[in-house]
Amino acid sequence: MADLPVQRRLAAIAVADVVGYSRLMGADEIGTLAALKQRRTEILNPTVRDHGGRIVKVMGDGVLVEFAIAMNAVTAAIELQSKMAEANEPLPENRRIVLRVGINPGDVIGEGSDIYGDGVNIAARLEAMAEPGGVCISGKVFDDVRTG
Repeated sequence: MADLPVQRRLAAIAVADVVGYSRLMGADEIGTLAALKQRRTEILNPTVRDHGGRIVKVMGDGVLVEFAIAMNAVTAAIELQSKMAEANEPLPENRRIVLRVGINPGDVIGEGSDIYGDGVNIAARLEAMAEPGGVCISGKVFDDVRTG
């Protein structure tokens, strides 16, 4: 089988992860999984779609999303966090699903439906630096959004 040519493109990459996922699963696996599925269906999927993004993959409690431009990624992330906070309002503190989001632009390598590259790795590091319920963006994203 011949190797397919490498497909490179510039993208704005968002990585989101659930804060305290292990704690939530330890307290109620079935309820946590059901709540995550519901949040993906009712909040994540439509928000990403409405802002021109593509969910690359779901990784347990995390998600990798690709956008064509940084402004769309930031707008989607802010809306996502707002909708997640609203969905959490009636829940007790220990059952709330709270996200961290990191966003970085970068040259990505597309392989099938997946993407790879430094931009993805940096977005994941930024996600880890975000406050619970917050969005952490790279300087390049900041510059793109400020001037865009």
